[in-house]
Parts: sequence; structure tokens; C-alpha cells
Amino acid sequence: MVKEHHVRVYKSEENLPREDQLAYKIAQVAADPVAVSGEVTDMVINRVIDNASVAIASLNRAPIVAARAQALTHGPTTGGKGSKVFGIEERVAPEWAAWANGVAVRELDYHDTFLAADYSHPGDNIPPILAVAQHVGSSGADLIRGIATGYEIQVNLVKAICLHKHKIDHVAHLGPSAAAGIGTLLGLDVETIFQSVGQALHTTTATRQSRKGEISTWKAHAPAFAGKMAVESADRAMRGQTSPVPIYEGEDGVIAWMLDGPDASYMVPLPTPGEAKRAIMDTYTKEHSAEYQAQAWIDLARKLHGERPEVTDPANVESVLIKTSHHTHYVIGSGANDPQKYSPTASRETLDHSIPYIFTVALQDGAWHHVDSYAPERAARPDTAELWHKVTTVEDAEWTRRYHSLDIAEKAFGGSVEITLKDGTVITDQIAVADAHPLGARPFAREQYVNKFRTLAAGLVEEAEIERFLAAVERLPELAAGELDQLNITAAPGVIDLAAAPKGLF
Repeated sequence: MVKEHHVRVYKSEENLPREDQLAYKIAQVAADPVAVSGEVTDMVINRVIDNASVAIASLNRAPIVAARAQALTHGPTTGGKGSKVFGIEERVAPEWAAWANGVAVRELDYHDTFLAADYSHPGDNIPPILAVAQHVGSSGADLIRGIATGYEIQVNLVKAICLHKHKIDHVAHLGPSAAAGIGTLLGLDVETIFQSVGQALHTTTATRQSRKGEISTWKAHAPAFAGKMAVESADRAMRGQTSPVPIYEGEDGVIAWMLDGPDASYMVPLPTPGEAKRAIMDTYTKEHSAEYQAQAWIDLARKLHGERPEVTDPANVESVLIKTSHHTHYVIGSGANDPQKYSPTASRETLDHSIPYIFTVALQDGAWHHVDSYAPERAARPDTAELWHKVTTVEDAEWTRRYHSLDIAEKAFGGSVEITLKDGTVITDQIAVADAHPLGARPFAREQYVNKFRTLAAGLVEEAEIERFLAAVERLPELAAGELDQLNITAAPGVIDLAAAPKGLF
């Protein structure tokens, strides 16, 4: 069963034993050789498909072009055969494959999510773990075990430790989880994983300015950087190098100076020895390319578009009030106090963190598209801007409570909406979870993951390559050592122009 571990800050003279440190307990979970269940294996396959879908759709977006160009200047290293980069055949060093593929997976904000005390996209664990697996010639079963650990650690850290209220970016939970997953993949001992986890955490703590105001392209790079640091941390630890100790609990450590301070107290759940790693089953992916807390609102807006078409015309609407959770109101709602969230010239990265914009466009269009819905000409439409500026959000205590509930049956990421028309009519509706959520109207299963991949790969990948990849990934548990290159996808001829990449230092 899951055991909750009390985590607090210790003064140096208290000399917290290594085995009582959170990083060491994480390492023990990673080193546990427990088998992976069939249900978890199937979900790992789903998420490998999901990541490939969004990575392919991003192949020619500027952050990916730049990251891929950087990676291609770093060839395979002597410790293995190198790793593959999405879209191309070339091999690169594993940490640089983790970098390039991590950016590709993250750019569209379109893969899986877990929300609790903090935010996370646990699928960000896959690129670094897969890159190392390809480099060293691991098997499909090895990769599945590593990914299951990455999800387990990140989800449990997100359940217990809030980063965002201290303005620390959520990838501070990703560095340790990816390092732990790599440790499981490689079968490293507890001490080596412990040092790797500590180094990964130490190098991946950064502020949330990357997700505030005019959101930059670094939003896509941040998790890729964490994955790259996890690979490098594992390499250093394997060479006998050590990390700051205790990294979480020390009086000058992460908790004391970046999080809740010297009086902090957390209860972190982790599996006990021999307990299966099942945290991936608590996570959920996206049907729409937008921040996860916007998923349910897109679905509700689509529904209202069909049922009440009069609300799509700003001439009919006095106001739109969205009542939702604290997180949604303050991060992607009007509570963020970001003027950019209402700006027709805002970047795509900003618009996908603006509930007023997303709800308005989905309401007017009755649909959502990963490119068209963010196009500058779409954001600049006068009737959209007029309606958009009538949308505000407020925190509702009950939706906040449900957001934080540990009961999956009532945990919710939606809210209620009141649309007041100019004739005085008030239209109300609500939604708890997105349609694609396990408890939603149309939960995602293998069929939906495959369809998402086919849809996003269309026109970018040849049909034979689509079928080859899907056949390979569905055989993931049977893939032998050295066969994980089959999980890479090559773009159709002419889709990628490597010569057109921007020049840099490398």
C-alpha cells in the first residue's frame, strides 16, 4: 500500500539520516523491481502514442526547429549508439535527444496532465527516459518500467508539494521524476539514483515567470531542460559524483528557501516495497490543444454553441461570468491580472493560458483546432474581441474544494457559467470534467489515442510510416533490446528542411 512520508526542514546539526531523506525514499521506489501491471502497460503505450502525436504536429514550429538544430550538432557519444530525434533519421547524444524531443512534445500544450497540489504534464518524463533507452539499447519492457516510475514519482510529488504558490515552475518535480525513471530503466542501485535525483532537483528549480505575462517560447523548453538535466545527472551519479544533501530537507535546501520555509510540513505518498506503480492511471490527456484547465471549458462552449447560438454574437451578450477553482481563476482566468490574456496580439503561448479567449473562440466556432484557433487573424476578429472582453472569471469555493479533492469521483477541473443577455435572460450551465477525462462524456481509450495520432500526423508522415509506428508501439512489451528505435517517426519527404534552421553557437 501507499505510505505517506512526513517531510520537513532539518537544521544541519540534526544530521538527517540518508535513509530518512525524501530523495533517498524516491530512489528506493525507483530501484524496486516490482512488475508492471497489464493495465499500466497499456496506458504507457497510450501515452507514447499521445506524445508522438503532438511531437509530429509540432515539427516545423520555431522552438522545435531551433531545438532540433541544436541537438544535431551533438552526435552520439561513446557510451552507446545515440538516440533518435522525432521526424528525422539522424542520431544524437541522448541528453540532446531528450532536449529536442522534449520541446516537440511540450510545444502545443496538447499531451497528458495531472493536477493536484501543483500542476504537471507527466508525459514530459517519456522523452528523456526513451532517449536513454535508445542510447543504451534497452528493451520495451525496460522502457515501460522506467516510464511507470517517472509517472509514479511526479504524480506523488504533485499530490503533496505545491510549487506554484511560491512562484516556482512545476518542472522542479519533473527533474527528480525523470532521474528516477532513468534509474529504473538502467537498473541502477539506490545510492546512485539518490545522487541523481538530488542533482536533477538542484538544477531544475526556476521561477514561474516563464508562465506569466507575455509567455515566451521557453514554456516549451522548460520541461525539455529538466529532462536533459535528468540525463546529465544520471551520468554524473553513475560516475560517482554526489549531490547537495539533504536536497529537499536541508536548512539551505529547496523547501527552506524556495517553498514553504523552515516550518514546512508535507506528507508525500510513495509506494511501499513490492507495491505496483499505478500513478499513471490517475493522469489524463487532452482532446484539445490548450492548457488542461481549459479542456472542460472548450467542451462546455461547444455544447452551448449548438444549444444557444444567440450567445455567440456579442450584440446579444451583456456579460459572461465563469465560476471556477482558485487555480483556474488565478492562472488562466482574469484573476491572473494579465492584460495579455485579453490582447488580440498576444502570443500563442499566452492565448492557450487565457480562459476568456479560449471560451470565446470555442463558443463562437463550436470547435477547437490546434492551429486555426490560435491564428493571429482568428484572435483579431472584431466580434471575437468584443465578446472576449465580456468574459471574466471568479473563484468559487466549492469548485476549488473539488479541484483539490483526492476522491477521483468528485475531483473536478471545470465550473459553472452565467451568460447574461442584454434582454435580461440569464443562461447557466456547468461542467465538472472534460469529455475526454476518464469520468467524462467520451473518455479517451486506445481508439481515441490512435485517432489523435492519425489526425495530427496526416500530411506530415507517410501512411506506411504511420502504420509501421502504430504496429511497433502496440508491441512495446515485446520489443527486444536495441529495438526501441522503432518508436521514432520519420516525417514525409520535404516536410522538414534542416538547412532552413536558425544558426547559433554550436
